[in-house]
Amino acid sequence: MGASLAMPTVLRAQERSLKVGVYGGYFKDSFDKHVFPAFTQASGIAVESIAEPTGEAWLVQLQQAARAGMAPADVSMMSQTALRKGIASQLWTPIDSARIAHFNDILPPFVARYPDDGVAGVGAVAWYITLVSNTDAYPQAPDSWAFLWDPSNADKLGLLALASNSFLLEVTAKTFFGGTQKLDTEEGILEIMDKLAELKPNVQLWYRDEAQFEQALKSGEVPMGQYYHDVTGLAAKDGFPVRSTFPKEGGISDAGSWAISSASDKADEAHEFIAFTSQPEIQALMARQIGTAPTVRRDLLDLTDAEFNAVSSTIDPIVPRYDLYVDKADWINQKWTELIVS
Repeated sequence: MGASLAMPTVLRAQERSLKVGVYGGYFKDSFDKHVFPAFTQASGIAVESIAEPTGEAWLVQLQQAARAGMAPADVSMMSQTALRKGIASQLWTPIDSARIAHFNDILPPFVARYPDDGVAGVGAVAWYITLVSNTDAYPQAPDSWAFLWDPSNADKLGLLALASNSFLLEVTAKTFFGGTQKLDTEEGILEIMDKLAELKPNVQLWYRDEAQFEQALKSGEVPMGQYYHDVTGLAAKDGFPVRSTFPKEGGISDAGSWAISSASDKADEAHEFIAFTSQPEIQALMARQIGTAPTVRRDLLDLTDAEFNAVSSTIDPIVPRYDLYVDKADWINQKWTELIVS
């Protein structure tokens, strides 16, 4: 009798579960340790975390699975370009903003919408790409992205190799052309590429492997370039002669967004999870424990100035033009190869 009475409770507990996809490695380990247990404790919803590949491989897996009516993860952290490609294929269940208590506190760049204004993705975490330098090679910190073009930097720079992850088109547009609206036309993009091509003699390394550049920056072999603010800060804390600088034009703000697979039958649990991680105290927890930048307003956070500056900045950021890497991906990649990295 006792067993039969207990059974429905067991079943109900089993039903309250959620599969969440996050980038593998250190990132997933940190979520497994600091975020998912706190969510389970608050909600009673068990989390199975899924290690997802970076780039667009995960998007393809989700799309193929959705066509078969399956969801490898109910909620996934998606890059901004992959998120927008998923919008184009109607992959995401619209998020009901009324069910996200702090929705109006999320900074506007971190909300992605369908053409009908439905919410497709909500910023989970943000991070910055900044101007980094080896302090032995550069005792004084540069204050502008324009310094990358300085002839004194011949054969000294390490830059991300792709248009769609370096966002150097946007950096060049904001630094020399007054803003990223210059990227609205193909003529404008080509003009920006011509300006960007001027710094090619200064580039020693166009990198795809982040660890390769990090090592070269620490040793001084490649003493300046663009890299992730949080990782550079950790290296500096470990005693390496490196610094991260937010130039006066701003760091590049990039983010991972939560999106719900249309094939998932756990939309209720997914909304609870997104609402949980959008709380200022959880955003602050992630800043402290994972090193990510908050996606909610600064004034709501209990981060000290030192804690906030370790992961973010109050300087207006350079916001990538993700639309370009969806709508004009093939053309931009072709011209990038011809004009920039060839």
